[in-house]
Amino acid sequence: MSTTGLREYLDGPHKAARDLVRDGLAANADLLDAGLELSRAEYRDKVLAVMQQVTAEGHTGRGFPKEFGGQGDLGGFIAGFETLAFGDLSLMVKAGVQFGLFAGAILHLGTSRHHDEYLTDAIEGRLLGCFAMTETGHGSNVQALGTTATYDPATEEFVVHTPTAAARKDYIGNAARHGRMATVFAQLVVGGESHGVHCLLVPIRTPDGEPLPGVTLSDCGAKLGLNGVDNGRIVFDQVRVPRTALLDRYAQVDAEGTYSSEIENPDRRFFTMLGTLVQGRVSVGGAAINASKVALTIAIRYADRRRQFGAPGSADEALLLDYRMHQRRLLPLLARTYALHFAQAELVDEFVRLFGGEDVIDKDEHDQRALEAQAAGTKALGTWHATETIQMCREACGGAGYLAENRLATLKADTDVFTTFEGDNTVLLQLVAKGLLTNYRESFGKLDPLGTARFIAAQAVEIAVEKTALRTVVERLRDVVPNRNDTSDPDAGLRDDAYHCGMLRFREQHMLAGVARRLKRGIDDGVEAFEVFNRCQDHVIAAGRAHVERVVLEAFLAAVQAAPEGTARERLKELYDLHALATIEADRAWYIEHGRLSGPRSKAITALVNELCAAVRPYAGELVDAFGVPGAAVDVPMVVPSQHE
Repeated sequence: MSTTGLREYLDGPHKAARDLVRDGLAANADLLDAGLELSRAEYRDKVLAVMQQVTAEGHTGRGFPKEFGGQGDLGGFIAGFETLAFGDLSLMVKAGVQFGLFAGAILHLGTSRHHDEYLTDAIEGRLLGCFAMTETGHGSNVQALGTTATYDPATEEFVVHTPTAAARKDYIGNAARHGRMATVFAQLVVGGESHGVHCLLVPIRTPDGEPLPGVTLSDCGAKLGLNGVDNGRIVFDQVRVPRTALLDRYAQVDAEGTYSSEIENPDRRFFTMLGTLVQGRVSVGGAAINASKVALTIAIRYADRRRQFGAPGSADEALLLDYRMHQRRLLPLLARTYALHFAQAELVDEFVRLFGGEDVIDKDEHDQRALEAQAAGTKALGTWHATETIQMCREACGGAGYLAENRLATLKADTDVFTTFEGDNTVLLQLVAKGLLTNYRESFGKLDPLGTARFIAAQAVEIAVEKTALRTVVERLRDVVPNRNDTSDPDAGLRDDAYHCGMLRFREQHMLAGVARRLKRGIDDGVEAFEVFNRCQDHVIAAGRAHVERVVLEAFLAAVQAAPEGTARERLKELYDLHALATIEADRAWYIEHGRLSGPRSKAITALVNELCAAVRPYAGELVDAFGVPGAAVDVPMVVPSQHE
């Protein structure tokens, strides 16, 4: 398979959507330099202008229903959004706020009344909006938001208010300059009773751009990156909106002030509402992986033409990519990028299956929770990977990589926040581990440590049973994993798929069983529930990460096995082996501690990783070419030969 064939395999079923966005980015290549050349206000307006042009070409409406001007292609919409990460990331984030969050909230949380009145204008970019969830005092803990929306039956209005400084809406995209309306998440108070967090549509500016009465808007100012996005702060002072402003798909308030919902359990209702917005988390993870592709394309192309030192007496200096350490720096990251690409593709397929059609209430709750956990874990690993990869690419390009003209500096700054927006990664891995520990039981309750620990206290017997079952799984896995006394042939089976999967499954299940034992022991000893959970939170996070790394590995293996026979599959298999063994090598101390890796076998893994780096090196350029990053994004001065060379 040629580079073109491999690119088509990577692009998958949404190649057409990706190519349309690639073409749009190429046509607006000047945006890549706008952040360096324009003032912040001019840069923001430039980003808005390009977003509206992309909107006019129909890219951003692809995932919305046809009756509102969309194309009903949710998978293509997410693929296109991910591809925006090949260009200016402020454009991608602004589009995500407008179409994924603001319009997405109207679509998923509203009803036909809201759809008919607002959705087409939002999709076509005429109604610019904000997604006002995060507050100064609360980001990850959405259930504890401080903003209130109190129903006044005398006027049939909700009164939206910011009661404390901590309840100020903070870091809200589109709020500082362009937004006219916000989807505001607030504690809904009806008849003196709080019904938890709900979402309302609240106008914040006049058509002329002036703040509406009772609304105070301010600018977050300069940020580390993404300065083409106008992040701002919003304070509400007794702002009144009509009863119909409540996005009431899952809960309604009638004119007399009677609250009702088809979902009786308030926790389930809350998580159902938030679950419909998981698309943002799915999309950010994919965008981060694509940003990694841009950095690797630049760094590997640079390493394949930049020379330094060489063999004594040789007239030619050696290419950077021919050095073992340079291969070690870049090629395992390239392999992991491929692995995450295929894991992301699996996630998007599952998301489209669940959310591409019928009502969320009617879906299998276990499938929804599993998807949310998979999205959380993939987003966490994908965004951490982007941070690590872009930094390593910058270092691998030396001083040239530090120059803004070569794009790595901007990539580094713009992607840094990905690890904390759409969910802090550490909190997300806790969500993953919680799902593994409880098998997504509805009675688990809140995501916070106290709610987690209380459930465990109430279910101690079940956890003991669960622990025994997990131990049985671990014992079965030992059959495919060598112990520390197996030193007769340390090289045996190192490229065996069953060995790779067995090692990662063993680690996941061992960590999970260990967490369950520690939690139960603490509860049995009478330790306060919050303290029990807090003591082993690091263990919980490690178990969550181990699970996601196993899922990513198996997604990569499945993609290799599904690839057309021939050169492409062989090359993907080498990349898979490199990724699998580099993953085991990175945690070899844990495997040695737990008797799953001998000293000689650990050394053999390191030697084989080196060999695989050397094997991948000759076609590393083809592997990054297959990403299909538009030329303007990667044809930077340090990789384009000058006329003097």
